[in-house]
Order: sequence, then C-alpha cells, then structure tokens
Amino acid sequence: MELLVVHIQRSNHIVALKVLFKSQLKQSQVDHQLRREVEIQSHLRNSNILRLHGYFYDQYIASLARALIYCHEKYVIHRDIKPENLLIGAQGELKIVDFVGWSVHTFNRKRTMCGTLDYLPPEMVGSVEHDASVDIWSLGVLCYEFLYGMPPFEVKEHLDTIQKFHKNGYNNLQSGDLRLV
Repeated sequence: MELLVVHIQRSNHIVALKVLFKSQLKQSQVDHQLRREVEIQSHLRNSNILRLHGYFYDQYIASLARALIYCHEKYVIHRDIKPENLLIGAQGELKIVDFVGWSVHTFNRKRTMCGTLDYLPPEMVGSVEHDASVDIWSLGVLCYEFLYGMPPFEVKEHLDTIQKFHKNGYNNLQSGDLRLV
C-alpha cells in the first residue's frame, strides 16, 4: 500500500490518495474490509476525521472503455468525456451522460472543435478532421486526472491549450494513433 499526498492547485487543498493493489487485497482477503471503510468514511463529516471525497478503481476505467467501444460500434462519438459527464448508478456502475451537447451519430470524420478545453485531443486543437478516437484521448486524460488530481493540459484559454500541446510535442500526434482493444 502507498499513501500519496497531492496538492491540487485549483482548490488549495492537500489531498491524500490511498493506493491499494488488488492482488495484495485478494491475497490478504481484506477486500470486504476496504468496501466497509469506503462505505463508512464516505458518510462521515467531522473536522477531526479525514473526509473521503471519492474513490475509483481500474474497473471504473475498464467499464468506461467498454461503454466507449459500444458507442463507437454504433457510430456515436461523445466528444465531451469528462468527470462531469460520468455518473455512478445505484449498483456502483458507471453511466455516461450528456449525449445532447457535442455527441454525434456519424459514419464520417468530423472537423468541429468541440468539447471541454482540458480534454481536447490534438486534432481538435489543430482543427484537423477527427473520428471516434477523440473519445479515447479523453479517456487517457481522465486516467491522468484520476492519478494526479488535475488534467495534464489544464488551461483557461484555447490559445494556452495550443501552446501547451506544442511545448509538450503533441502537435503532430493525433488521437487516431490511439486505439482501444
């Protein structure tokens, strides 16, 4: 087990991340205790008790990937995958929402720049044609954000996003280079 402490710049809070390895949990047979800890601590609100803001595990990302694969098989591109468009159902299952905004049902590549700045893929930033792989880019950004507490390209202005992409060498990369298997 590792305990990481992260300072999230947006909120000026210090956040502790508890990292547990599933193999160790299964080997020690304490996975039921961890579920109980999450259930109990998520409801406690006291200044002397560490507040549990949330939790996630790799099944969360895997279920999002499966949902995106399904959408793409149906020729649906969401184009705005971000935490605010992901909900957790009553059974703990992931739900993608907000197909109204930027989602499109298409067989063709698109050129519209749309979505949320922090999650935009390189081809949208560069106004290049894109396809369903833009959702895969956003999935990668989410993984990064879940691990580090902030998106990798967090900026306030579109021009800053472009500059950050160029600075980090992503100007020639396209999310079409990425695939879910």
